[in-house]
Order: sequence, then structure tokens, then C-alpha cells
Amino acid sequence: MSIDTRLGIVGVGAMGGAIARGLVSSGALAADRLVVFDADAEHAASLARELGAQAAESARELASGDVECVLLAVKPQVLPGVAADLADCVAGKLVISIAAGITTETLAGLMGKARIVRVMPNLPIAVGSGARAVCAGTSATAEDVELVRSMFATLGSAHVMTEHQLDVAGAVSGCGPAYFALMVDELTRSGIRAGLPAAACREMALATMRGVAEQLLAGDVHPRAYIERVTSPGGTTAAALRELEPFLMEGVDAAVDAALERTRELAGE
Repeated sequence: MSIDTRLGIVGVGAMGGAIARGLVSSGALAADRLVVFDADAEHAASLARELGAQAAESARELASGDVECVLLAVKPQVLPGVAADLADCVAGKLVISIAAGITTETLAGLMGKARIVRVMPNLPIAVGSGARAVCAGTSATAEDVELVRSMFATLGSAHVMTEHQLDVAGAVSGCGPAYFALMVDELTRSGIRAGLPAAACREMALATMRGVAEQLLAGDVHPRAYIERVTSPGGTTAAALRELEPFLMEGVDAAVDAALERTRELAGE
């Protein structure tokens, strides 16, 4: 799918850079329709050369140019300052924010004449996978929302949600890559402790995670039913799950709650 817009990305670190690479490499956005800026000018210039895009010398230059859509991929702690500085440059333009905790209402207050859409992505966007949540501000049109949803759907799944749901999605899928990576790391450490070679153990854990994900994504089995397929009565998996499940359930609930609480703190609530 081709995205019919000229896009500027302010902040091309891990996430902004992954979005830029994903959109261009997938063919969704022509490289000559992309402009990038980063506080690290050398990094932005390098990415622009890599993709065949253009690098702006400042965020204001980018936003004041002929881009129709500006994606703010900066940290939540600095987003308010960046947004306020660009307010007069983005009047009438579509602005996408990927910052956790900064609401569309707050962004509208900082950039009153821009059309605001929030997106909560996650890092697997770098490999054309993962999940995104999309939420419209009050000034955004249905066409804006569909453009943003379509843009991010080219890099994995994308779902339109309410703002509260988007914050929950951030705590689940936005933080989720770290949860799964932690599980792989802990399985690897346990396997090494019990006698497996480190490299082989890590590869086995990763291959298992990929295989389970592919089978569950096929959609023919619920995760709980999948667990039952793997678990023989009185077997080793049953013994392992009896130890793991109570701690995992409590830990995941606590992790999501903690992420949501931090989201509220970032929003100033």
C-alpha cells in the first residue's frame, strides 16, 4: 500500500528510525516524500543518506516545509517543549505523536491549530511486525485517522482505540517486547544453570517463542487451549506450570499496573 502524503519525522532514534526505515523499505512511502530531523544531526543525515530521504537542519525547518504530516518521535519528557516550539509551523497540518502519557488534549493545548492523532507503537515495527494503537484528537478527521492507521498497518497490525484503551495498549504491547525479551533471557539463564550451552539455549528459547507466536497467530487455537495441548496430565510441563503460573499472573498484572501508573505520571495526573 502506498501512503499518499509527505511525512516529516522529528526524532529518529530507535523508534522514529525504525518507523522511517519500515515505511520506506516496505514501499509504503517513497523516500523522496520523507524528511527527517534529530537533535543528533549526524545521525539524521546518515539515516537520510541510507534511505534516500531528506534531512532538515531543525525541527522548525522540517515542520515549516512542504510536509503534510509531522510525526513527533521524541521522549515524553521533552515532547511538550518541542510541540510548543512547533505550534505556529504546524497549523492546519496533521501531527502524530508516539509519546506515552501525553494526551491529545494536552497536545491540542500546545498545538491548537494542528490536527492531532496519537499512536502507541512497539519496537518490532523495525521488522514489519508488532502492534500499534491509534487514537484521534478532537480536531482530527476520519480521513486523518484512516491515513495514520493505514500507515502503521503496513508495519504490522494497527487498531483504532479510545485514548484510555491506547494507554492500556501501551502498557501491554508498548512495553510488551521487554516482557517477552525478559522471558527469553530468564529461560536462557535457567537453562544455562541447569547445564545447557548458552548460545544453544538462547536459540532454542527464541525459536520456541517464534513458533508459538506463529501458531497462535494462525487463529485456530486459544492460548489456554494451546497450553492444554502441550501439557500432559502429571507430566513435566504440568509440574512446571504449577510453579510458574501464580507468579507470572501476579507479575504481569503488577507490571501493567505499574506501566499505567507511570503513564498517568507522565500525563501529569
